[in-house]
Amino acid sequence: MPTFAQDTTYAERLGFPRGKKVIVLHVDDAGMSYESNRGAIRATEEGIANSTSVMMPCAWVPQFMTYVKAHPKLDVGIHLTMTSEWPSYRWSPLIGQPAGKGLIDAQGAFWPSVAETVAHASPDEVEAEMRAQIARFRAFGVEPTHMDSHMGTLFQVKFLMRYVKVAIEEKIPALFPGGHAALVSADMKLPDSQRQLARQVGKQLWNAGLPVFDDLDGSSYGWTLPNNGTDPTALRKMKTEKFIDLLNRAQPGLTYVIMHCTEPSANFAQISNSGPTRHGDLLAMLDPTLKAYIQKEGIILTTCRELMERRRGK
Repeated sequence: MPTFAQDTTYAERLGFPRGKKVIVLHVDDAGMSYESNRGAIRATEEGIANSTSVMMPCAWVPQFMTYVKAHPKLDVGIHLTMTSEWPSYRWSPLIGQPAGKGLIDAQGAFWPSVAETVAHASPDEVEAEMRAQIARFRAFGVEPTHMDSHMGTLFQVKFLMRYVKVAIEEKIPALFPGGHAALVSADMKLPDSQRQLARQVGKQLWNAGLPVFDDLDGSSYGWTLPNNGTDPTALRKMKTEKFIDLLNRAQPGLTYVIMHCTEPSANFAQISNSGPTRHGDLLAMLDPTLKAYIQKEGIILTTCRELMERRRGK
């Protein structure tokens, strides 16, 4: 393995030019609803988003996986899910009861929050559920290009090393900011101890033959919307400007930018009040202004599939 300077980004280790911003524009929550499936499809087919991941315990997984099988070049991974946060629409562990009793609340669904999952679930239960979700994905005859964590549950210290273990053993690239972590550290105000742990985990994943991200950002979900998101023109303009600002602030290296693209509908409004911000993410991915900015700045867009191919030296 070649020797790299301490400030060498993982992007450069993977063969991208030094000093370049290399971005995965990633759509979370495919499989959660029909509207989420449509958002992921439109963002990647018509827009500039280039990656997505699927919530395997959710009701609309078969419809999306049928699409995935018909589009084998799509960059699609597993959105490993250990929480069920919407009061009117719930999903449950694939391992069921009693195997996953620590994952399950009084309604028989996943706990609504990360904190509750950490308090009640054991690492063994979480690992078993991760493997069950991976097995279900593969049962559709597709190999995942990567895996990540819904609501960041698996990044919690209690579960982190099981997440790493499963990624290494299953040979699936795992989302993790093991490099400079500039955006995520500023957004989440991570202490130095957590940044050092992140670097150690990054080295472990890299030494196991997997690609590693320098940074990640998931801030778009919380951006304050103009007019509560009711005006699509204002919403698209605001989200596009915010994504441009985010990409401007990103440091050179490999960054995973998380968004949630969903088509609006009366049905989705009954699931979640997050419809407007998800619609805004979709509108931004479809906006020619954002595409033009990325081209003008020389930002390189990549996929998790390409990262693993580069890691294998193909």
